[in-house]
Amino acid sequence: MVQPIVMEASMPEVIVTAIPAFTDNYIWLLTTGAAECAVVDPGDAKPVERALHREGLELACILLTHHHADHVGGVSRLVAATGAQVFGPHDDRIAGQTRSLHEGERIELPSLGLEFEVIEVPGHTSTHIAYYGHDCLFCGDTLFSVGCGRLFEGTPEQMQASLDKLAALPADTQVFCAHEYTLSNCDFALQVEPANEALQRRASQVEAARAAGRSTVPSLLGEELSVNPFLRCREPDVVRAARRRNPEAQPGASTLAEIRAWKDSF
Repeated sequence: MVQPIVMEASMPEVIVTAIPAFTDNYIWLLTTGAAECAVVDPGDAKPVERALHREGLELACILLTHHHADHVGGVSRLVAATGAQVFGPHDDRIAGQTRSLHEGERIELPSLGLEFEVIEVPGHTSTHIAYYGHDCLFCGDTLFSVGCGRLFEGTPEQMQASLDKLAALPADTQVFCAHEYTLSNCDFALQVEPANEALQRRASQVEAARAAGRSTVPSLLGEELSVNPFLRCREPDVVRAARRRNPEAQPGASTLAEIRAWKDSF
């Protein structure tokens, strides 16, 4: 089990704990010391049920980022057992939501004393959203540690705009992505920017962490800006790497398209 992460927020104190699921998913459990809790992207109900039983918690809210089964597959069972409210993007492919959310809305979780801003981040899917608050970003499959999600439904332009939104958040934001992909993401990023010293250090830290069985997330947004090639698509070295594949690649979405296609076949 990944160790809980305590975020020093204005009020209340947020405790974020990873619930591993499937082979590399993380379901995020949010608590504040009260009896009730929330979870983010419960693709599987069983590990959530075990965590609730073990910690003596009641599930009050479910936050969803997008419609993929490994993020929503446990929702119906959890709602049937707990009556939890379900928040997520406006998407007919997600059944049983209490409230569908849009850009700029804020959601309150009164029983936990938490509040989050909704950020629309299409690219991985057409209706993907992220939640930001209490120095935490729950970004599903849009932004990974040293990576980003595949473009299943969106365009490079949409993904670039989405990543720009996330990059503008405070540097001390903790990035809670939904998968343990960091080791392979570092391997690829070093192909894009082999001379990036911050990336070299991050790759060494990640290798040691995984060898010891430790999680590599959450990551810090400020560090992501230094090591994540998909947040660096206007940096000269990243653009040059894209131009080795397509001489006409330009800074921004054009470069993102090239390195994302490269990563897809890496």
